[in-house]
Amino acid sequence: MNSGINNSYQIITDATVDINIEMLNGLPPLEIIPMEVQIASKSYSYGPHGDLDISEFYSLLREGNFAGTCQISPFVYTETFEKYLTQNKDVLYLSFSSCMSGTYSSACMAAKELNGSYPNKVICIDTLDASVGLGLLTINALTKQKEGQSIEQVALWAKKQRLSIAHRFTIDTFDHLKHGGRVSSQTAAIGTLLQVKPLLRINEEGKLVVMEKPKGHKKAISALLSHVLQKINPSMPKELLIGHCDNLEDAKLLKKSINECLPDYNTYITDIGPIIGCHTGPGMLAVAYYSTLR
Repeated sequence: MNSGINNSYQIITDATVDINIEMLNGLPPLEIIPMEVQIASKSYSYGPHGDLDISEFYSLLREGNFAGTCQISPFVYTETFEKYLTQNKDVLYLSFSSCMSGTYSSACMAAKELNGSYPNKVICIDTLDASVGLGLLTINALTKQKEGQSIEQVALWAKKQRLSIAHRFTIDTFDHLKHGGRVSSQTAAIGTLLQVKPLLRINEEGKLVVMEKPKGHKKAISALLSHVLQKINPSMPKELLIGHCDNLEDAKLLKKSINECLPDYNTYITDIGPIIGCHTGPGMLAVAYYSTLR
């Protein structure tokens, strides 16, 4: 039963999240902490009120530039959390996977200090998720807040359900994975030569792992669809979120195929922002959904 929005707390995440804006319609406000991106010898801020446009970012990557990111400092977390604590609100922070960044650790440092200084509290959750997977978890956390659930109830739900979200994605080029140290130069060279389009996932520990090595563009997209159909959990929210790195055409094709096979599901498409895109490069295609097996 819907008892009305619980406004006693604020849900916060960071710019590693990728969400279709339409999915936020009618939900409580979400705070997204911007993050720093360096590309072409310049530093930018990506996120709300930032100065880096997604299309501009991928244009710079396609020109041969590589990008890097900086994790959020404890000071920024303190400032952000305190903004709500001074309004007598609690804070629920849904963090990017701790196995891919130190942001969760920084958030916990800030929370520990603030929790001893204010009567209200900060709860930090290591979601073990990223990008569209983090987006899907965040949307459903906001939905539960809208239904009137307490911060403790939503935090417990997020901890229980974070491993129910499956992330599957394929990349178009090895260049950015190699640059970021995710794969060796030898692996990148062989993969490029054989036209391998690796299919990756985020595992139960929140780490990136390779699942398959399909050869060619079409086989990679087919593999994505196959995993969705085999592992989707019909007892969970019937939503899928497709993300792409300057690859809208393939995202639309994947959505069409999913809609044909799963007509009772809501499937959304979103851009994957620079924080994740700098590691995968343009052309990446991802899908997140509630699964029977991560």
